[in-house]
Amino acid sequence: MYREDFSLSSLPPDGDTNTLHDNHGRRIRYLRLAVTDRCNLRCRYCMPEEGVVPVGHAELLSYEEMAQLVGLLLPLGIDKVRITGGEPFARRGCLDFLRALKELGVPALHLTTNGVATWRHLDDLRALGLSGLNLSIDSLDRWRFAAITRRDHLAEVLKTLHGALALGIPVKINTVALPDISDAEIRQLAALARAHPLTLRFIEPMAFSGSDGWLAPLAESLPARLARLFPETAAAWPNGVPDGVAQVFSPPGFRGKIGFIAGHSRSFCWRCDKIRVTTTGMLKNCLYDNGVCDLRQLLRGGAGDAAIVEAIRTAVGQRHLDGHLTEKSCARSQQPSMATIGG
Repeated sequence: MYREDFSLSSLPPDGDTNTLHDNHGRRIRYLRLAVTDRCNLRCRYCMPEEGVVPVGHAELLSYEEMAQLVGLLLPLGIDKVRITGGEPFARRGCLDFLRALKELGVPALHLTTNGVATWRHLDDLRALGLSGLNLSIDSLDRWRFAAITRRDHLAEVLKTLHGALALGIPVKINTVALPDISDAEIRQLAALARAHPLTLRFIEPMAFSGSDGWLAPLAESLPARLARLFPETAAAWPNGVPDGVAQVFSPPGFRGKIGFIAGHSRSFCWRCDKIRVTTTGMLKNCLYDNGVCDLRQLLRGGAGDAAIVEAIRTAVGQRHLDGHLTEKSCARSQQPSMATIGG
């Protein structure tokens, strides 16, 4: 359901022509920037067991090219940048790139990671002023974690989690609610938010496994399931406080919050304020599109800064209303891998 006051104006509100708005009046202020498609896990909802063919080095945007794009977007009102992968620390020089972004003046710099190698860099991340760390944890059971990720690295991930909490780095945990996740697993994960000041978000599975596999529907919707498991907050689930794409809640007795992201249902599109840039420099208006502007071609083809900004404005000005319409207009014969998009 969309809010009744969702603006469909094709003009920026209040005559604001300096910041970036789409053709539905939504202000764009959030950039998700993928620095690599390589990963040290093989999560079954993200890629096939054999992995994906990695992008060649020459096809990747360089850190200098990515910094140039961020520098062009900041004056347009982008005030939040999230670095993603694959796994960002699978690319050499990631930490130095994060420092460079802070030096550019990014107001809020965030990192999404699987946590396998991140524990080594926590002191540096705190020192550079990281605004938040999103950590993927799909189970707290070692063998279940290994079955989902096809790698036995839960100990390292938990080392990252508890190390970040000890240093005071804001933490969000993302858990893909696979069809076979049990009530006991959900309660066990939620106990992290009961004991620690973090936000735990359960995510609907999405069709980005990099294979032709069919996306099995959930037997029970996430809001309904969470309301059943946490009845003390049942009345709040339909109208939780928006936190980006998530609906989050503070159950009684919890130090942190729990919530859900309707990634497949896409009920949050009315408040979407983000764009994405893939590892190869493709601008994406939506997770479900095939790319709307080849920024790498512009960067390497001699286009000036003004021309690149204009191309971004034009592409954002042709955005679909929601992810369902986007998916319909971009029919695919095979599911892409989330690692190639920039999870």
